[in-house]
Amino acid sequence: MEDQGIKGKRLLFFPLPLQGHITPILQLANILHLKGFSITIILADNFSTTFDNIRANYPHFTFHTIYDGLSEDDKAKTDIDALFLLSLFNQRCVPHFTEALRELVLEDSNIVCLLSDSILHFTKAVADRFKLPRLVLRTGGVCSLLVFAAIPLLINKAYSPLQGMESVQEEAVEELPPYRVKDLPLFKTCNVDALYQVIEGMIRETKASSGLILNSFEQLEQFSMSKLRGDFPIPIFPIGPFHSHFPASSSSLMSQDQTSISWLDTKPPKSVIYISFGSVAAIEVNDFLEIAWGLANSNHPFLWVVRPGLICGSEWIELLPSEFLETVDGRGHIVKWAPQQQVLAHPAVGAFWTHNGWNSTLESICEGVPMICMPCFGDQMVNARYVSHVWKVGVQLENGLKRTNIENAIRTLMEDEEGKQIKERMLELKEKANLCLKTGGSSYESLRSLTSYISSF
Repeated sequence: MEDQGIKGKRLLFFPLPLQGHITPILQLANILHLKGFSITIILADNFSTTFDNIRANYPHFTFHTIYDGLSEDDKAKTDIDALFLLSLFNQRCVPHFTEALRELVLEDSNIVCLLSDSILHFTKAVADRFKLPRLVLRTGGVCSLLVFAAIPLLINKAYSPLQGMESVQEEAVEELPPYRVKDLPLFKTCNVDALYQVIEGMIRETKASSGLILNSFEQLEQFSMSKLRGDFPIPIFPIGPFHSHFPASSSSLMSQDQTSISWLDTKPPKSVIYISFGSVAAIEVNDFLEIAWGLANSNHPFLWVVRPGLICGSEWIELLPSEFLETVDGRGHIVKWAPQQQVLAHPAVGAFWTHNGWNSTLESICEGVPMICMPCFGDQMVNARYVSHVWKVGVQLENGLKRTNIENAIRTLMEDEEGKQIKERMLELKEKANLCLKTGGSSYESLRSLTSYISSF
């Protein structure tokens, strides 16, 4: 239902065009479109991806494509250093984004604000040139945002965050409970200065923005929300979980294998382990084989997403031994990509083995599916710590990917008393996620405030 004062007003969205970032910004655009706003999405092309699926799935949006400013040489250099690519993107895209904004603002006097990914910190200065308010979307959790904001403090305390400190992995970070050194965000990069510049720019320009929109809800990150409001002197709108505001819609950049659902239909309730490590992570061959045998030895049915490019030096699953395939025949189903929201909502799914990207973590909570945590990089470490030790709705694989560890984690979650308690806590968290979106709930009220705030521009 459209709110008064919204009709005819247009919002510009500018996502970082990677799967984990484009999904929540399209969901946010959908939420605000349902409130009556017109939507234009600015897409940075040539960023090693295509947007055909998105254009087809969102015919109610207008799309405007710009060049990202990155050359083939730039992308070749960043194949092994994605963080350096983000630094370059924040520099090279400026003139192309500026020209796009000039063109769009001239064409349509009803444009009221820009909503951009927080990582794209360069957009603040460009929006200011056109006197356009800029709201920021944080695509991850509040808990990890506070860790990123604390990076200067951690450096001053002689930590070496984001790069790993092998000798002190288990030590507590006293300045940031409940984290240990191993829970701090980890990025593999050859250019630490560029990484810090991206993070510093993200925090600085978020604090200078017209407002911060969060894909989270008060009852999930209550303590972190309170601290955030003290540290970030701007309007803050936690309106998540985004995907629960409307029926499932696909923002996948990859083709989804629908046999996942028909296969799940043949399995008993809560019996299947669903495994997916997201759209970016890569694992070594030895780890891949340990995962395979851990799943085989658990004797539980499993649906396993093996994304092309997931295994270093391998096309797909050609390295799986025939003995493994014979052992799991009928019990295991392997696909290249799955419709994750549908999978997690399926009654046959009893556990989610995840990399703990924020989107995946929220989707699992909303469906009440306990997690096996295997964070790979970035904020996933922070998210996994919250899942396993704060919310206590999952178990974390912490001592390497050995098949016995994997089998034990699966049995803990699927068979043991500890697993039953984890499931009970997860169902309580699911109920909180449901209630926050109902009339009078925290996210419901926050969305009302957001739409009113944007309408006032």
